[in-house]
Amino acid sequence: MSLRINSVAPDFTAETTQGTINLHQWIGDGWAILFSHPKDFTPVCTTELGYMARLKPEFDNRGCKIIGLSVDPVAQHGRWSKDIEETQGYAVNYPMIGDPELKVAKLYDMLPVEAGDTSEGRTPADNATVRSVFIIGPDKKVKAMLTYPMSSGRNFDEVLRLLDSCQLAAKHPVATPVNWKQGEDVIIVTSVTDDQAKERFPKGFRAVKPYLRLTPQP
Repeated sequence: MSLRINSVAPDFTAETTQGTINLHQWIGDGWAILFSHPKDFTPVCTTELGYMARLKPEFDNRGCKIIGLSVDPVAQHGRWSKDIEETQGYAVNYPMIGDPELKVAKLYDMLPVEAGDTSEGRTPADNATVRSVFIIGPDKKVKAMLTYPMSSGRNFDEVLRLLDSCQLAAKHPVATPVNWKQGEDVIIVTSVTDDQAKERFPKGFRAVKPYLRLTPQP
């Protein structure tokens, strides 16, 4: 299955470090971020999981749950979690999915069908493509995807910024310009006419070009 923006996020039931979950039920009426890892006890991922634990209150404030996935059994995740807390200073405070049969990795198009059905004997290099971030909306559709190589730690501050942009666009007919941050001007989408914009955005707007109209963040 090939995933694209606005594809329905594949549903699944799996064991996690916080018990068995069904993804869609677990997401509920809010937002969610699923971020994956090629193997437990890998150095770059250790730093990422710790940083996400640190950021969790920021995601909570935005009504967004976070969940990790690593291509190893849940019992092994528990041992890795101790290393993460020791080295990063933050305990993993969100569920981590065990994927020892590679089912979720394949479901999310991160590994090919011919990858086999067990994590045993596989190296991080074998699972290098399991390094993705999926932002999932309340409608259970994929709103954004990011994939990094194993050599590059992911920028989860950027994931938080991207979530802010997706949530804003879900509420208002706006888009966010390059390097946008919370509180900065946004772009009125082209499907909104000038007359509609005057009604919808009482603070007014500035037309740089007919197709580029900036307004204060609603």
